[in-house]
Amino acid sequence: MVSDQLPHEKGFHVSWDQIHRDSRALAWRLDGKGPEGDGSWKAVVAITRGGMAPAMIVARELDIRTVDTISIKSYDHQDQSEAVVIKSPDKVLTGDGTGILIVDDLVDTGKTLKVVRQMFPKAHFATVYAKPAGREMVDTFITEVSQDTWIFFPWDMALQYVEPYRGK
Repeated sequence: MVSDQLPHEKGFHVSWDQIHRDSRALAWRLDGKGPEGDGSWKAVVAITRGGMAPAMIVARELDIRTVDTISIKSYDHQDQSEAVVIKSPDKVLTGDGTGILIVDDLVDTGKTLKVVRQMFPKAHFATVYAKPAGREMVDTFITEVSQDTWIFFPWDMALQYVEPYRGK
């Protein structure tokens, strides 16, 4: 079957500048929404690896000094598999998730966030981008994209010359 779409047409290319702007927008949306008396958050937990850059930006913007990670493997290149926790954050820090901001780049099907939500049911889940199938698993996000869109993040890309569409 031949597709009428070019390979890049269902791809959403995100530059470093765009992820920075969108992560700052996420921080602004979260500002003052934490459960601490002044609306702050106890800590940020980044879901590795995609959530690390947005989490760092959110932590900076909201002046959150305590940052940890949770490592979950649910993709092998572009193939999604069962989510497996490889590394958990400090349990003394996170407890049931109260006051903890969990940050990821994207919620796709929601499988990864479901695993993390079971571990930290009272945490606040924030992603920069959301797809419809996983949207219910996230509390705060910035941009929704269609389920069949593949997001190309800057940490997965390299700048290089591309032949014109019509060839030489």
